[in-house]
Amino acid sequence: MIKNISIPKGTRDFSPEEVVKRKYIFNTIEKIFQLYGYMPIETPAMENLSTLTGKYGDEGDRLIFKILNSGNFLDNVDLSEKNQNKIGAQICEKALRYDLTVPFARYVVMNQNEITFPFKRYQLQPVWRADKPQKGRYREFFQCDVDVIGSNSLLNEVELIQIIDRIFNELNINVKIKVNNRKILSGIAEIIGEKERITDITVSIDKIEKIGFDKVVEELLNKGISKNAVEKLKPVINIKGGAIEKLKQLKDILKSSETGMKGVEEAEAIFNCIGLTPTKSEVEIDLNLARGLDYYTGTIIEVSAKDSAIGSVCGGGRYDDLTGIFGLPDVSGVGVSFGADRIYDVLTELNLFPEKSETTTKLLFINFGKEEEKYCLKIISEIRNAGISSELYPEPAKLKRQMSYADNKKIPFVALIGSEEMQSNLITLKDMKSGEQKKMSMNDLLGFLKSHE
Repeated sequence: MIKNISIPKGTRDFSPEEVVKRKYIFNTIEKIFQLYGYMPIETPAMENLSTLTGKYGDEGDRLIFKILNSGNFLDNVDLSEKNQNKIGAQICEKALRYDLTVPFARYVVMNQNEITFPFKRYQLQPVWRADKPQKGRYREFFQCDVDVIGSNSLLNEVELIQIIDRIFNELNINVKIKVNNRKILSGIAEIIGEKERITDITVSIDKIEKIGFDKVVEELLNKGISKNAVEKLKPVINIKGGAIEKLKQLKDILKSSETGMKGVEEAEAIFNCIGLTPTKSEVEIDLNLARGLDYYTGTIIEVSAKDSAIGSVCGGGRYDDLTGIFGLPDVSGVGVSFGADRIYDVLTELNLFPEKSETTTKLLFINFGKEEEKYCLKIISEIRNAGISSELYPEPAKLKRQMSYADNKKIPFVALIGSEEMQSNLITLKDMKSGEQKKMSMNDLLGFLKSHE
C-alpha cells in the first residue's frame, strides 16, 4: 500500500467541473482559430533530445525534461569522472516537448511535400518545463499555438493581433497587447556598441517587469556589458508616448543602424494596418519586451491581463529560419501561443466563467421506481436524440438524495415523472434555481429546454 500518495510538483489533477471550464477555453480558442482559416495538427509528447536542444537559449535548455533511455542504458556508459559532461547525452536520447513551435518546425520539414504553403496550423497540446513551480507557473501545462509558415507578409502579424483581440474579448478578459521587434533590439545593441551581446541584452531586458529596471542594469553589468553601454541603453528603452510617437523617436535614434531601421519599418507597417481594423484591446509598442527564446528574429508579441497580476497569458513572434535547423532554409514563420492554464487562473480569479460552462447535464430524471424507470428510459432517448444532455438517476433513492445530486452537479432542471404524469402523458419540470414547477407535454419540454441552451 502506497503511503502519502501524491502527484509531482507543478502538475495537477482536474475535477469534472474544472475540465468543463477548461474545455470552454479550448473551444473558444479553437473556434476563433478556425474562423481565420487555421487547421489542427498534433505532434508526439516526446521528441528526440537533439530536436529540442539549442533552440531556446541556455536558460531554456536547462528546463527541458529529459527521458532516460529504456533498458540497461548504463551498461555501456563510461561513468568515470572525466566523462561526467558527456553522460547526459549517452543516457537520454529523448525529451518531453518544451513548447509546440520547435516540434511544429520539425513537422513542417518532415511533411514539406504534403502541406500547402503558406501553412496555417493550430495546436492545442500539453508541454513540460523543469521550472520551479509557483502561482501561475506549472511544470506541465497546455499551450494553444497558432502559426503561419511560408510567408514573409506582415499581414500575418496583423491577423495574429486580431485573433488575440477577438479571443480575449470573447473570454471577457481585458488585456494589453505589447509589440516589439528583435531587429529594433539588435539596432539598439548596435548603437550602444554591444552588437555581439544581443542575446545577453535581450534576456536581461525581458525581465524588467519581473525584477525591475535596477536589477536588470545590475545583471547587464555582471554579464560584462560596459557601463557606458548601459548608460546609453537606459534612455532608449524608457522612451515615452504612443506607438507612432515611439517609432518616430526610434527612427532618429536608430538612423545609423540598418537592422534597427528595418525593425522600425516593420513595426510601422503593422500599426498602420491595425489602424485600419481597430482592436478593442490596447495595443502598444513596448521596448522592454524581448521574449527570451533565441529563435525570434522579427516581430515579438506578449499579452498580459490588465486586471490580474498573473503575468503573460499569450506571447510569440516571427522566426525567419527555424526550419533551416532541420534542413529547410529560408522559410519564415510567425505565431503566438495562448497559455490555457494561466487563462483559466485569470478567469477563476476574476469570476468570469459563464454559468453554462460549469455543467454538462441539462436535465435529470428522478427515479421513483421500476415502472417509472421504464417510462423515463423511452423519454430520455428522445431528449438525447434532440441533442439535449440528460441523465436518469440510476436507482430509486430518496428524493432528497436525488435532488442533492442535481444540486451538487449544478443540473439546472429536474423531471419528475410519477404515476400521475404517466397517466396524463405530462412531465413535471422543476427549475432548480427558482424552485418553480410546471407540467408540460413532451413537445413543450423539448422547446423549453432548447430555448434555455
